Amino acid sequence: MLATAEALGRLLDAARRVDGRERVDTLDALDRVLAADVTSPLDVPPMHTSSMDGYAVRAADLAGAADHASVVLPVSQRIPAGHAAEPLAAGTAARIFTGATVPPGADTVVMQEMAQVADDGRVAFAQTPAAGEWITRQGADIRRDSVILPAGTRLTPQALGLAASVGCAQLDVVRKVRVAIFFTGDELRMPGEPLEPGAIYNSNRFTLRALLAKLGCEVTDLGIVPDRLDTTRETLRRAAIEHDLILTCGGVSVGEEDHVKPAVEAEGRISMWQIAMKPGKPLAFGAVRRGASDGEAYFIGLPGNPVSSFCTFLLFVRPFLLRLAGVEHVAPRVHSMRADFSQKKGDRRNEFLRARVNEAGGLDLFENQSSAVLTSTVWGDGLIDNPPNHAISDGEIVRFIPFSELMR
Repeated sequence: MLATAEALGRLLDAARRVDGRERVDTLDALDRVLAADVTSPLDVPPMHTSSMDGYAVRAADLAGAADHASVVLPVSQRIPAGHAAEPLAAGTAARIFTGATVPPGADTVVMQEMAQVADDGRVAFAQTPAAGEWITRQGADIRRDSVILPAGTRLTPQALGLAASVGCAQLDVVRKVRVAIFFTGDELRMPGEPLEPGAIYNSNRFTLRALLAKLGCEVTDLGIVPDRLDTTRETLRRAAIEHDLILTCGGVSVGEEDHVKPAVEAEGRISMWQIAMKPGKPLAFGAVRRGASDGEAYFIGLPGNPVSSFCTFLLFVRPFLLRLAGVEHVAPRVHSMRADFSQKKGDRRNEFLRARVNEAGGLDLFENQSSAVLTSTVWGDGLIDNPPNHAISDGEIVRFIPFSELMR
């Protein structure tokens, strides 16, 4: 069995960004991946602006102002945000508002709380401001011709705002990764169908479809496939057409009714199988041929137990799909947190334990860590990455990966 780090490294080394890009409206580009750098055509802000409501002045005109002797200036213009500013005449002040253009000639803004308006409309200043106060300089945020979002960026809401701030109405993004998914098992039924003795509802279909949707994939759901080798092979051949990845769930172990692995070996190749992790040992990776000259589709086979498929998707499929989409940095952030429990015996495999953050800022462990207990994934806030053969002591600092990191 491969160690988890080595297995993930092999998957990511094999992943190649999909061909093809499209141009989409920036408003519709959430979670898409940039296919090209976004370069700013302008400075942001494009002019000097006021960061306060107040008065734009020449600092030299207020030299000598003190608590006992205010300097009084006439107001020569009023500048709301979005309006042009005239040059500021010496010996005058301009009423200005937050975000408005600082008039040429002014070199400082006095906030309105530090000024007093007289009955005749003139304004008195009792202190001498430093030049540059309360002015946001042109280009303080972004300089013209600078790269503000590099290719490979997965677009967050704030990244969309940044692109819009330099006038980008559309963005070049990598096309969506195309995933074909199917589920094996004669025991599987869909919610709403009768549940005969020995049958179970196909919860994995709902979990995995939702996880693929969060990653923005274009999904073809081929449904539930009977436990037969010939049917599994035929479904693999169909799935390989026009898809980048074939994702299966169930049938990758070594039982007599586990037909996925031999079917993939007949239709392509298995280059990795079985990982030293718990839950999720029987994960398979390889490829399925599309035809004589049409290349191949990647293949990942997930185990059928619901927690196993959930964890292996988050830890292996998610980063693999992100890499196919062109994202360079795919590792989740790991937090060092205190274990408020003890586990006297470690497993020989790398364990991923469902845990949640308690009110004291430590971690509680779900009492039943079985790979069949889907409740643990709803109760928990994330996974403790516990090394092989490691017992956990109460108060020990452990590696914790929040689900929020694994589902974005």
